[in-house]
Amino acid sequence: MSEMEYHFYGWQEAGRVKAEKHLYKGIETPINLYDALADIWCADTCAPRMRADWSPENKTLGQCSITAFLAQDIFGGDVYGLITKNGSVHCYNVVDGYTFDLTSEQFGDEAGELVYANKEKQERESAMHFFKEEKRKRYEYLKKELGVRTSFSPR
Repeated sequence: MSEMEYHFYGWQEAGRVKAEKHLYKGIETPINLYDALADIWCADTCAPRMRADWSPENKTLGQCSITAFLAQDIFGGDVYGLITKNGSVHCYNVVDGYTFDLTSEQFGDEAGELVYANKEKQERESAMHFFKEEKRKRYEYLKKELGVRTSFSPR
């Protein structure tokens, strides 16, 4: 596991989660995925309603569902959603009993108030997620860029 300290929820155990599908060179744990995505997340991959607030300092803002479903592609498991204080659904992953949320940093100090025990399974092919063309396009962009930057195309 990396010597670096991360700040996303579940980072301490995330190194124990191993890739189920080796889709991208060098992406073997959620920590590897986080490191790679940290250079890819941008205003274009942010949810449109949040773009005005996106910044390089808060790069995980508006990235939750596309990131969680990409992590599911690689590590398996399930994507769950929790209801945030503003009433929106925030997505995260559970794989082999390990819970991790690669985009929890977007909540800043309020991240500690997120309740991961109250979870509702999310389906990518739903009205909330990939039935929305813009969300599917943001997800496809993330996959493509990850493939380019890891010198390995997704299968």
